[in-house]
Amino acid sequence: MREGTRLDDLKANDPTQLSQAIIPTARFTLRPLRPSDAGMIAHYTADKRVAQGTRAIPHPLPHGASESFVARALAADRGEDVWAIDGSQNKLSELLGVVSLTRMEGDQSELGFWIGAGFWNTGFATEAVAALVAANPHGARTLFAEAFQDNAGSARVLTNCGFVYLGDAESWSVARDARVPTWTYLRKMA
Repeated sequence: MREGTRLDDLKANDPTQLSQAIIPTARFTLRPLRPSDAGMIAHYTADKRVAQGTRAIPHPLPHGASESFVARALAADRGEDVWAIDGSQNKLSELLGVVSLTRMEGDQSELGFWIGAGFWNTGFATEAVAALVAANPHGARTLFAEAFQDNAGSARVLTNCGFVYLGDAESWSVARDARVPTWTYLRKMA
């Protein structure tokens, strides 16, 4: 393991890291992003299939975009909490993908996620989303999520984690440079 990759290396005096929960699962840990994640984020999101599965990741990825993403995720005034899916404690990659929660008004949050293409169909996305839902670090009363209608795998992740179909919509995809039909999902929290 490289120096600085252990979960306990997170600086205890960094308020941006303390305000975001560390969430263990059976195969990995959800932890706050750190600057060293930028390289793997750039590597995974350079895959056109990963970028086209999201609203905001451009393709090709501009130089410095992953570093800017990590910097925004670590900013004290951020509106979105982003967790790395870190498998390093179980001899997996230090970064398998990311999962995020964006604060909305009225005790609601929007969930988002992507997984590196080499880890598709492993159950990692379902495990990460389920862990984040169970932890409910925003204390949300309602979670929302969406999946592009040509991405049935992401829709299955959401329904497997207790989200229910709410309706059809459209979202802009930067990588596709187009509006894409989506399925919108909702999860009421206890």
